[in-house]
Amino acid sequence: MTQDVKEIFGSPGGSLAAKVRTLAPSMTRSMQRVAEAVANDPAGCAALTVTGLAELTGTSEATVVRTARLLGYPGYRDLRLALAGLAAQQQSGRAPSITTDIAVDDPIADVVAKLAYEEQQTLADTAAGLDTVQLGSAVAALAAARRTDVYGIGASGLVAQDLTQKLLRIGLIAHAHSDPHLAVTNAVQLRSGDVAIAITHSGSTGDVIEPLRAAFEHGATTVAITGRPDSPVTQYADLVLTTSTSRETELRPAAMSSRTSQLLVVDCLFVGVAQRTYETAAPALAASYEALAHRHRSTSR
Repeated sequence: MTQDVKEIFGSPGGSLAAKVRTLAPSMTRSMQRVAEAVANDPAGCAALTVTGLAELTGTSEATVVRTARLLGYPGYRDLRLALAGLAAQQQSGRAPSITTDIAVDDPIADVVAKLAYEEQQTLADTAAGLDTVQLGSAVAALAAARRTDVYGIGASGLVAQDLTQKLLRIGLIAHAHSDPHLAVTNAVQLRSGDVAIAITHSGSTGDVIEPLRAAFEHGATTVAITGRPDSPVTQYADLVLTTSTSRETELRPAAMSSRTSQLLVVDCLFVGVAQRTYETAAPALAASYEALAHRHRSTSR
């Protein structure tokens, strides 16, 4: 990342927000209460002692300390410093205080504003939490792959198709699989030098885990794009790329918000691969643009 991007997404406050959004669903309920408290009111929690935060959340001091460590801080003192930094960002206007709960009777202008803010926050959280070392390894594997298979179901299946279409346009062999039987059938044909990618926000979608497991056992390099870094799918992943999402609401299910962060990771993978294979990727892109332009000219006559 450049320094400017680090300043925007890699600050203590930004990283904290990303970690809370990503890790909260996999925490115990008591740890979730602590995480939700610090995410919802960083300024208020920054002013509390470990005992005060434990009392506020109805938990124990040990739970507060464990939550701080899970979020990546040596202790509660370090978490308080990060909370203070996040509170300062909010007060300066960099992280505006805005409720994104969409009501049934919200004016459409409010819906647009709330969704735009949520999308922006989701992208920022994903960028802050993305392991660029793992990302670089995934890019290297894709650039050298004999063949790439991508697995995804539902909304994640649409993202899988997006990635394969991008790779095809730069001359790479890639296939998207949303049918679980075909996915497993193809996965057992993969070998060392091939890449298999599973896209699942929950990380527990069996129809995606099974083909990734088969690919893993047959020697392919396996990648998981998931919002749960400790989920079952990661057991069969050589590389894990973690995404973030906004809170799920009645009018905005998780599939909508998770797709935003997944597409960011897909774009990062594609651009990285295109950079590494530029000598072949650039002519392939030009050829695909020309073919599409020719088709458009032919159909418009």
